Amino acid sequence: MIECVASYDLWIWHSFFGPPGSNNDVNVLQQSSLFQNERNGSVPDSSFSVNGHDYKRSYYLTDGIYLRWVAFVKAYPHLVGQYEKKFKRLQEAASNDVERAFGVLKEKWKILDRPLQLWTKKKIKKVVATCTILHNMIIKDNRRAISPVHIMDPPVPRVYNPEANRKITDENMHHRLRYDPTAHVSTLDLSFLDDPAMQPPSVASLI
Repeated sequence: MIECVASYDLWIWHSFFGPPGSNNDVNVLQQSSLFQNERNGSVPDSSFSVNGHDYKRSYYLTDGIYLRWVAFVKAYPHLVGQYEKKFKRLQEAASNDVERAFGVLKEKWKILDRPLQLWTKKKIKKVVATCTILHNMIIKDNRRAISPVHIMDPPVPRVYNPEANRKITDENMHHRLRYDPTAHVSTLDLSFLDDPAMQPPSVASLI
């Protein structure tokens, strides 16, 4: 199983391989290094304001299986109002970026689309990392990268910070963080989602 963070230009900012395929997304997250800065309380300042409230951390759009953490804006399991339906459409459009990134990886590097059971974990990890690096190099060379210069974050030691963990797992803040973007999106014109000319290129055209 591969954990991946990608932006709409298909640039892969983070990838993690290791847990066997029987793990679900939450178990993979607990083993990866993605939230070490969050747990240590050393997360970079990425402050923003929405719907009259200030937030200090960025967030990830996720599906319903993820925990009620401040770092996650989960999809609505049951749509009630037009605001929620509108937000879900925009969230689905954003989540397609990761799916497209995986699609391009598998189509461009066929080795990732084949059974790898006979390989060692160490060898699979090297292959995944190599394909990811080549993928980003091609995006940079094609001048499609939003930020072609990427500064690697220094390694973060595993440190338990009780105060940082308390803030991450604040369910009230989690629910407010989901409500505020929903209210903000309700004021936007999302007609571009129905315009074929505004849709991202297909995976086939990016190979």
